[in-house]
Amino acid sequence: MVRQLRLHLLVLSVALLALLRPAVAGEVGIVEKKVFELPSYTTVGGRTIAPVRVGWESYGTLNAAKDNAILITHFFSGTSHAAGKYAESDPAPGYWNAIIGPGKAIDTDRFFVLSSDTLVNLNVHDPKVVTTGPATPNPATGKPWGPDFPVVTIRDFVNVQKALVESLGIRKLHAVIGASMGALQALEWASAYPDMVGRVVPVIGAGEVDPFLIGWLDAWATPIRLDPNWNGGDYYGKTPPTAGLAAALKLVTLHARWYEWADKAFGRAWAEEGKDPAAALGHRFKIEATLDAVGQARAKAADANHFLWLVKANQLFVAGGSLAEGLKRIEAPVLLIPSKDDLIFLPGRVERTAELIRADGTPVEIAWLDGVDGHLDGITAMSQVADRLKAFLER
Repeated sequence: MVRQLRLHLLVLSVALLALLRPAVAGEVGIVEKKVFELPSYTTVGGRTIAPVRVGWESYGTLNAAKDNAILITHFFSGTSHAAGKYAESDPAPGYWNAIIGPGKAIDTDRFFVLSSDTLVNLNVHDPKVVTTGPATPNPATGKPWGPDFPVVTIRDFVNVQKALVESLGIRKLHAVIGASMGALQALEWASAYPDMVGRVVPVIGAGEVDPFLIGWLDAWATPIRLDPNWNGGDYYGKTPPTAGLAAALKLVTLHARWYEWADKAFGRAWAEEGKDPAAALGHRFKIEATLDAVGQARAKAADANHFLWLVKANQLFVAGGSLAEGLKRIEAPVLLIPSKDDLIFLPGRVERTAELIRADGTPVEIAWLDGVDGHLDGITAMSQVADRLKAFLER
């Protein structure tokens, strides 16, 4: 009897410990890429694209009321792959895997999380990306659209996402969350369709692309335009402007970082042992060679025209079409998550965005990221604000 009582107490103690122990965050696991198609879409500029196809994926389960959906909008060089893996053999999970999953900041035990590729997605040669853009066939000709593809805007990205969301029977999103270009989409969602957005989380982004950033985006694009193989955008079936695209992606990579990252990762190390950069013009520093290699690697999945169309879409962005009025239309609570060391969306611009949204009483919080990766802190350092994000979403 005593032995049975001890055993009973042991089992009870284990059960109580399990109840008291915090839930361990889990993984999304294997995810499936799906395709959404619109027979026809008319852009903000009045041009028709037919059909439009974008890829998307989801994590978690949509509830019966269809009111637990969170939309993730991706950054300039990103895709819809925000969490999980397509196969166990994948070398790495989606870019925000640290904050999306069971028990994590964006809790897939509670929320249905969906993410879609944008129009003119940069990574059109990635077999897991589905997107419509200059590199995809124009049904009217049977050939790639090339330079005839319409200019598209952040609002066009949002409108296609809206059609996807509504096709699932979702009438209101619990939240829209996105980093960088994804932050622009999140703000545009909240301004253009305030009745459909319950919360907004713009990460490393602001309410407009200011003149200084317009100039930077032009600098990103310049190597492509200077590559003779670009040929005004008419290069499909010919030699593509790979060198220009790789140089453009090299610029993006450096601009998205911070000097502390460069100090920590490279210092003044030489690219090759025994080849002092002071001894010959062709001898290089390690950071130079690394940035070249990164640009060349990223260019393999990318398309030069898609890069340029994305640049234009970003340059044109002002939330709601008019900064003060556009941000005033936002009614949902906002959690801005900027980086203190961002060289793309400068901290002062984010603070100005917060002021304009608050102007008519809309609640705004700011959770600053403090890392060494600059703009990229919005991908690599999100664990810093995980508790703050989780509380905001579950409030």
